[in-house]
Formats: sequence, C-alpha cells, structure tokens
Amino acid sequence: MNSRMPPKPGGRVIHGSTDSLMNQPMTQRGTRICIWIILIGLLNFLAYSLIYMSVGGEAIHGPVTYGADGRATYNLKSPSQEDIPVSRGVYIYSGIHSISIWPTVGAVMLAMLTLAKERIASSMRSTIVRGRTLITVLATIIAFTTTIVALWFILQFARRFTGPPAKARPAATQPWR
Repeated sequence: MNSRMPPKPGGRVIHGSTDSLMNQPMTQRGTRICIWIILIGLLNFLAYSLIYMSVGGEAIHGPVTYGADGRATYNLKSPSQEDIPVSRGVYIYSGIHSISIWPTVGAVMLAMLTLAKERIASSMRSTIVRGRTLITVLATIIAFTTTIVALWFILQFARRFTGPPAKARPAATQPWR
C-alpha cells in the first residue's frame, strides 16, 4: 500500500505502509502463528536441555528430604539416579521448567499438525478414514495426552512441598480398660 494512504480503521503503520492483522489472509496469519509456536517451543526445549545439563538433573523426580531439625534439602535427580542438593530457587525453577515442557510439546505438535492439515486432508480423500477426521483424532490425542502428563507432573511436584513426614505417636503405656 502507499504510505500516503491513511491507515484503515484498526490498522497500524509499519515501515511506511498500512497493515492490519485482520486484513491479511487467514492462512498466512495462521502459518506465521504456527511457525512462531514451533520456534518458541523448540527454544524452550533447548533451554531446558542446556539447563538440565548445567545443573545436573531435574526436580520432578528429585526428592525433598528433611533433616532432624526439620530443615528441607532440595535435590535434583541426575541421569545416573543420584540426588544432587540445590537451592530452593533452583529446585522450583527446575520443576516449573520440567512441567512447561509438556504443554510446549503439545503446542508444537498441534502447530505442526495445523501446518500439515491441508496436505493430510488432500491425500486421504479415498481412504476409510477421511483426512479431516484423522486430524481431529490426532489433535484430540495430543491435547489429552500432554494435558494428563502435565497434570501428573504438577501433582507430583506439588507433593514434594507437603512438609516433613509426621512423627509417629508413641505407643500408649497404659493398657486398655
């Protein structure tokens, strides 16, 4: 568009031209969004992997132990199944980042499925299961599975903060009457 034309209602001026997200074709906008989701997801996974290697483990499977004085020790679980003591902040960060991987994996897979849906649908016109049906089933499986695993990780991580185990009560010294 010409830079001398006034912007359309709701539009914005970008480098001398008017542009509105709503005026772009849906497929182009959807493709951009899907590509950004994939890139952000891959960067999150790369960051998780690098941090996992630098701190030596992850918190989801790492225990919180309590000393005789009741103080908590936060441990990451290493690939060799050793407990690595870390600060509370590192432990919490590791747990949250471990949990974030599952929604990220789901978002990346759904974005990839969205980008491939036209090709899948057009290649499955004469099969028993239509392409659109297969895409819906796959999207449902991806969303359900990643949600369940993320919730399981959240519950497992939250249980680590329930506090020290309760001390057993001493046995009664008097017999029952």
